[in-house]
Amino acid sequence: MQPNNVTEFILLGLTQDPKRQKMVIAVIFIFYLGTVVRNLLIIATIKFSRTLGSPMYFFLLYLSLADSCFSTSTAPRLIVDAFSTKKSIQYNECLTQVFAIHLFGAMEIFVLILMAADRYVAICKPLRYPTIMRRQVCIILVSFSWIGSFIHSIAQIILALRLSFCGPNLIDHYCCDLQPLLKLACMDTYVINLLLVSNSGAICTCSFVILMISYIVILYSLKNHSAEGRKKALSTCTSHITVVILSFGPCIFIYTRPPTTFPMDKMVTVFYTIGTPFLNPLIYTLRNAEMKNAMGKLWHIKMISENQT
Repeated sequence: MQPNNVTEFILLGLTQDPKRQKMVIAVIFIFYLGTVVRNLLIIATIKFSRTLGSPMYFFLLYLSLADSCFSTSTAPRLIVDAFSTKKSIQYNECLTQVFAIHLFGAMEIFVLILMAADRYVAICKPLRYPTIMRRQVCIILVSFSWIGSFIHSIAQIILALRLSFCGPNLIDHYCCDLQPLLKLACMDTYVINLLLVSNSGAICTCSFVILMISYIVILYSLKNHSAEGRKKALSTCTSHITVVILSFGPCIFIYTRPPTTFPMDKMVTVFYTIGTPFLNPLIYTLRNAEMKNAMGKLWHIKMISENQT
């Protein structure tokens, strides 16, 4: 751990214009509220519905959980800071935010990989699907995803602890992450940035390539299916591919480049941490008839039971 003279950082936020800031925060609050409500609705529907017991929905539950927590790691503080005169964050709180962002961000990536693997087995090896994707196997895969996410986050904290801060504490961002912190460090950060790119950047890029190759194989194999089966599988895969592109595009942009600043950095990060978790439940519910039917039946039954009581 490097010597450190800074005990807190000042987050400059998204904009310094008070009027524009209020408008932006209002939009972010709506997006965040929608993210939490929709993802919790998906979690509750999958948890209590008897028709959504397949591995795909088991993984979707954890994707929704990761999305909710990922958005919560940045949005609430951004909203609160908008109404504070001094947008300060303690050093330990900053490291905690770094840990949370990477824990749930990595979990989202790993779950997307599991969902792609599930679709590959279901479409390319349908006869072996019940054997391969057993409940115990799914639980083990999700457990490994949590472990991998935790290890990744610990690696980010180790890199952050190696940074030395001796004066400037103004972070030109709305959240703590290694890229903004690298700009404030009073030391040569070339090696740490290289490690960051080889860690976060490699995870984003390699996962994206693996996912796209897997979906190309899946789509190619659909030619051997019936028209009805091809239509249903294509609808599911299209939703997954859309989420993958929306999730990995900003991730690759943020973590696979030198420590330089671009004007769109903040907005890309906002879309990555708040926009994508907001869009994911919309994509999975609007294009999924089973999910929409299960939601309708579950909450209709709940309303009837409440009226009877």
